[in-house]
Amino acid sequence: MTELAHAHPSGGYILEELHVGMAAEKIVDVTEDRIRLFAEASDDFNPVHLDEAYAARTAYRGRIAHGLLSAAFGSAVVGTILPGAGSIYVSQTLAFHFPVRIGDQVRIRITVIAVDPESARVELNCEGFAADKLVMDGIAVVRVPRRRKPQNR
Repeated sequence: MTELAHAHPSGGYILEELHVGMAAEKIVDVTEDRIRLFAEASDDFNPVHLDEAYAARTAYRGRIAHGLLSAAFGSAVVGTILPGAGSIYVSQTLAFHFPVRIGDQVRIRITVIAVDPESARVELNCEGFAADKLVMDGIAVVRVPRRRKPQNR
């Protein structure tokens, strides 16, 4: 059974609060600005992402967003909602199925599929959808805190 989680009031879930079936979603608009800023941050200036005239002559028949931009939206869910603050990526597999374009909304869904109390790691199913079509998916392994850091008073 899937249970949609919301951001934890502390900023992040600890290991003992996580269980198989917990899920979180975020919807992100793919904009010209996001693509440009991602190109600058990643130093990936492939013209298929930035030059409409060039991209129109490719198999995509127009500009597409960087695949790793969509994956970064998944990272936003992992880092801010589920598990949230304090979680650290250990690994991530990715498969890209369809291109994402400017104007698309990407719905990212992260679902806990395994919890390992011994290693303090969780396995997460990561999916991205545009117009209800699966555009990317993969499995992430994330280390999760066992306890919360005490707040300074």
